Amino acid sequence: MSTQKTLTKARPDVRCKPLCLAIAALMASPLALAQSEAESLKPIEVTADRTSDSDAVVTEERIERYQASDLEDVFAGQPEVAVGGSVGIAQKVYVRGIEDPLLNVTIDGATQAGALFHHTGRLAVEPELLKRVEVEAGAGRATSGAGALGGAIRFVTKDPEDLLRPGEQVGALVKLGSFSNTDGYRASTTLFGRLNDRWSTLVSVNQSDHERFEDGDGNEIPGTDARQQLGFAKVVGQLPGDQTLKLSHEVRTDEGERPQRPQWQISGFNPLYDLDGRRDTTTVNYGFAPAANPLVDLGLTVYYTESELEQNVVNRWGRYFGFTRSIGGDLRNSSELGSHTLTYGVDYREDRVNAGGAADRRAEEESGTVTGVYLQDDYWVTDHLLLSAGVRYDDYQLDDNNDQSFSENDVSPNANVAWEVIDGLTLKAGYAEAFRGPSTHDTFKIDRAQNDPDLKGEKATNREVGFDYIYRNFTLSGEVYRSEIQDAIADPLFGPVIYQNIGDLESDGYRIGTTYHWQGLQAGLSLHSNEAEVNGEPLTVYVHNLLGNSIGDTWVADLSYRWDRNLEFGWQGRFVQGIDDLETSVGTIDKPGYGVHDLFVHWLPTGNEDLRLTLTVKNVGDKQYIDHASNADYESIPGYEGVIGLPEPGRDIRLGLALRL
Repeated sequence: MSTQKTLTKARPDVRCKPLCLAIAALMASPLALAQSEAESLKPIEVTADRTSDSDAVVTEERIERYQASDLEDVFAGQPEVAVGGSVGIAQKVYVRGIEDPLLNVTIDGATQAGALFHHTGRLAVEPELLKRVEVEAGAGRATSGAGALGGAIRFVTKDPEDLLRPGEQVGALVKLGSFSNTDGYRASTTLFGRLNDRWSTLVSVNQSDHERFEDGDGNEIPGTDARQQLGFAKVVGQLPGDQTLKLSHEVRTDEGERPQRPQWQISGFNPLYDLDGRRDTTTVNYGFAPAANPLVDLGLTVYYTESELEQNVVNRWGRYFGFTRSIGGDLRNSSELGSHTLTYGVDYREDRVNAGGAADRRAEEESGTVTGVYLQDDYWVTDHLLLSAGVRYDDYQLDDNNDQSFSENDVSPNANVAWEVIDGLTLKAGYAEAFRGPSTHDTFKIDRAQNDPDLKGEKATNREVGFDYIYRNFTLSGEVYRSEIQDAIADPLFGPVIYQNIGDLESDGYRIGTTYHWQGLQAGLSLHSNEAEVNGEPLTVYVHNLLGNSIGDTWVADLSYRWDRNLEFGWQGRFVQGIDDLETSVGTIDKPGYGVHDLFVHWLPTGNEDLRLTLTVKNVGDKQYIDHASNADYESIPGYEGVIGLPEPGRDIRLGLALRL
């Protein structure tokens, strides 16, 4: 939940409130460690000109330090977020143990809805393009979007102005990277420039090629090679009358030879086949914020996104295709009325999924819509007390592949308080609900799947209490939470594929984190503990696919030092406590614990950003392990030989060069 951390855009003639400053400073290093360099903690700048609904922010600096190549790299510093799957196309994201289909995930406001294949991930991003990633853990604000049962993740891409220097009209950035573990490479070229005083643009192309990786024991893992290509273009216009227009388009492809079930290891019943994925996204963002009118801060997002997956199961049923398509928009406005800031709007999304063989690729079809209206009020009762309350109404319609129709709607309220009791110490508490009606399902199942005629929507409730404390260069924050999703929807194992309300999902836990900055030194330490269950049974990705997973207590430690303006180096450790005797419906399993260390050196040999060299060593100790967010090892259970997730890569030395032209 993030309402207590949300600050409204202040008018230039209004001084920043003390509580506003305290909360904004913690935003730069919330739930986890220090998110970036010392300059991340600039609370006055953050507060003065933007609103954030986030519990955690992954910055561009952190992404570059560790030369992130996939989602697991992006979120490695966040203890509340876990990513399993080892290779990009198989990766699934979990926030507080809840899988990403139960979150509202957007890229520049474009919702990433639908699931292609339950044994692959459904999200794909290019870290090179990211300006920041915002994470909202747990059901929160009314503005979080439809279906945000477990929270929201917002990926924000770079604008041309983020790359252009003052007075510069045109520029180019060439990046080359090598990966020792996969004998792989990454190459990208980004061109950017000002077309005139009001318009700017960027175009980026990226290609990477990786062979099979080796695990910590030196074993080459079949089915982990990948060839990825990306093209991205964005045009930004500063229009007369305080208007902004952004238009972007992205095409991303991923090709490789993968196991039939890509998140599992090769076995007699899980052989290698060609598996290719693609995503196309077009997004339009419009803003209108006249400086002299506090009643108008208008934003409009319209998007079209389509994803597809092709698997060629030779000698069996041959080629099979899955498609998801989402068309939608969000129109919102913020108005300042005295001590109140009201944000209100409407959002709409139309989803369609198709699947079929080579003869008719779109033979199967499901379609659905969701329409939402929402209102959120942030009210400064005093300079030290912020109350926030909101409500949204969502209406879901679904026409499934068996000619059944479903219509569900509900209201989701929230209320939160943040109180600065003494200078630097803020206490927080909040309650929020979120609703998701019956929606389109996994494309690789719809040819045989059914919906229970009595299928109901899912309702989430989230309760949190916590605190934020700042004393000079030291921060400390923590929270305790309990989330419940009533009438969770899934298709149980070992039977006909029937989506039904299987019971109540509970996610309980706590998080505590601290950071310290002193001159060029930055240090952080955080812990997240979570227990996620359905009807008292621990969540596991094998039994509860597309719902969640059990993750051991996770510590993340971070240490970096800036020697001078041209040289910085650091270390990050992620330590996950083992889970023994985990009882599942198919038997008892263990999830061994592990600790992984990463190092980086960041050097500007010419004294400026014209040339940047980065050396990153991932998994320094060559640790052999299966991430807790991946499918666990079930092979000790008779009859489950071969049901085991992919191990993580062993040591990987990455050398990156960035040349600014």
